[in-house]
Amino acid sequence: MKAPSTDGRASASVSVTQAEPEGVVDARVSPLGSLENLSQREVQQLLSSGQGGVYDLFRRCALAVLSSGLESDDVRAIFDRYKDFEIRLGRQAWGIKLEVKNAPASAFVDGSMIRGIKEHLFAVLRDIVYIHDAILGSQRFDLTDSASITNAVYHILRNARILDYKGRPDLVVCWGGHSISSVEYDYTKRVGYELGLRALSVCTGCGPGAMKGPMKGATIGHSKQRIREGRYIGMTEPGIIAAEPPNPIVNQLVIMPDIEKRLEAFVRCAHAIIVFPGGAGTAEEILYLLGILLDPANADQPVPVIFTGPPSAAEYFGQIDRFIGATLGEAARSRYKIIIGDPPQAAREAYKGIESVREYRRTKSDAYNYNWLLKIPEDFQRPFEPTHEAMARLELRRDLPSHVMAANLRRAFSGIVAGNVKENGIHAIEERGPFELHGDKEVMTLLDELLSAFVRQKRMKLAGEYKPCYRLVA
Repeated sequence: MKAPSTDGRASASVSVTQAEPEGVVDARVSPLGSLENLSQREVQQLLSSGQGGVYDLFRRCALAVLSSGLESDDVRAIFDRYKDFEIRLGRQAWGIKLEVKNAPASAFVDGSMIRGIKEHLFAVLRDIVYIHDAILGSQRFDLTDSASITNAVYHILRNARILDYKGRPDLVVCWGGHSISSVEYDYTKRVGYELGLRALSVCTGCGPGAMKGPMKGATIGHSKQRIREGRYIGMTEPGIIAAEPPNPIVNQLVIMPDIEKRLEAFVRCAHAIIVFPGGAGTAEEILYLLGILLDPANADQPVPVIFTGPPSAAEYFGQIDRFIGATLGEAARSRYKIIIGDPPQAAREAYKGIESVREYRRTKSDAYNYNWLLKIPEDFQRPFEPTHEAMARLELRRDLPSHVMAANLRRAFSGIVAGNVKENGIHAIEERGPFELHGDKEVMTLLDELLSAFVRQKRMKLAGEYKPCYRLVA
């Protein structure tokens, strides 16, 4: 059947096959006008018969976007389930079109692709082509140089129009787990609602759980304040997008090349950061942030950081706080506030902190939309590939300087995230067994207590029994 056009330009020819419980769909999809024209060379990169690095990366990210809403963070199960999925890029009179075969039917309503999913699909195309051609394929950026990495992050965000906003500082980055309880999820919505009432915008990792809740709450707060152009920014990267596909609230999506550039994008765009309960990924983000803020060059940087959750999360944040104090020291603990069970107060603290950020940026003549003055040490910018050898080489000792300890702990948690939800990490664990982490007894004891609590509280995986992908060796 021929699907009706919902916007005058985009259409889909759809056939539904009931081989899967929810069906699969073949469709032709045109962009909504948000995608710039691609050059002939860029089109050619993706017009191949389906083989090659760029196409394969695009196919996997596209399937992740189309799988949004599936209750699974098992990336291989998703890829196996839709192993016959194909996507092709073609030319048409006014630009380009995409042809998809065997796509998840949940991405369609009455034969038409859901508009938000369509926007996300073309955002993936835009960013993958741009990163491959203008960043990785260009001599403009030396990705071994710290300043050049920061410049590359800026250009990716600018190309995705994340930096178009020219108003007062208002962006609250919210971090937290994709696998959280319903009580914690409802709390993230209430905090988001309070942020929306204060005309603040929300940026998250774009997935489910604590990444979706604040956005959902903010939409109601914005609606009550008659704010029609609320920003719900999602930042992701190819390694995590399948386990945490973009939630439907995201109206600005950007794909960063790797986890380190994603983290840099978060902190350079943020005017305040709120951390909700989470697991290894949230711990990685916290350690990344604190490691940067511990650098003496950032001593005067006003970066409001609030840890918050419902009363049931008090134990969780108590564990995080004790772990930070024991490994990074009191200087790290002084850089955040913990607020339990009080969404309005969490939002007020963020709002008050943003005012200090605005004054600091104005005084220093720094941009409101991108924090150029924040120093990010190279240890936090260099991509970390969590192989068994790399994980075993990490030094986790109490006598290390706090910024080195933070960098190494961040890498350790990054490896655990890879072993939990990233395809390459899962495959490595199956082939060679758990990653081994080595350190002195005190640090290993602290790490074991924290990770065991994550497992006990079911923060490592959405569903099913969790089998640790790590082994701690003192």
